[in-house]
Amino acid sequence: MAIEVFNRYENKYMLDGDTFRALQGRLSDHMELDAYNRQHETYTITNLYYDTPDSHLIRSSLQKPAYKEKLRLRAYGVPDGDAKVYVEIKKKVAGLVNKRRSSLLLDEAYAFLQSCVLPEEQPYQNRQVLREIAYLLEANDLRPALYLAYDRRAYFGIGQHDLRVSFDKNIRTRRCDLALEAGDYGDPLLGRDQWLMEIKVARSIPLWLCELLSEYNIYPTSFSKYGAEYCRTLESAKAPLLYGFVPQREARLRAEAASA
Repeated sequence: MAIEVFNRYENKYMLDGDTFRALQGRLSDHMELDAYNRQHETYTITNLYYDTPDSHLIRSSLQKPAYKEKLRLRAYGVPDGDAKVYVEIKKKVAGLVNKRRSSLLLDEAYAFLQSCVLPEEQPYQNRQVLREIAYLLEANDLRPALYLAYDRRAYFGIGQHDLRVSFDKNIRTRRCDLALEAGDYGDPLLGRDQWLMEIKVARSIPLWLCELLSEYNIYPTSFSKYGAEYCRTLESAKAPLLYGFVPQREARLRAEAASA
């Protein structure tokens, strides 16, 4: 059974293409490619983020609270109606990330997220997680808000599978056609040869990896895919009308996006 509960620390780094290519060539002594990357190609992750009509979850996240959470529907590639997908709650408390998820078929996931009624019980489900999500949906009036996809190359530590390093490129988003099966197109969020690297670990980053980061002058940054897209949306002329924000608040929110 796939792991359904994760507790780990996540550190993010922004890389240019040259640094990415040099770094990944150095990882093979300590790490192995994710099963999805065994052909040395990236795989696509598609997400549908849920939020309130006034974007309360992402606005709250941008305020740097001690506790924050996001709800999303995730698939690998572009799914059809009977494909297995994951409905996930991602929480962050004092720097520790907790992710809880349950498998569902795409059609039953849509029905559940719209109605808050748990689907008929199946062996592939995590019923406790589904109950938590139902409570979150009912308490916050959540609905589809953003489609976000990216192409990933990922590694696991050899003998240390709690260590994971992922590289995401071609991050793209849209606020129309909010359905996973509608295709993985969208507006680019980063430059053409930019990569977002994430180091995910249960405890501390191993010394060999710290030394590698130092060698290439790679330093942590704060970056939220959803947060960055939201602040970009605020910059558009229609943003104050869409989200009820006055223009004076936009500059502050853009500065806070990095810490989401």
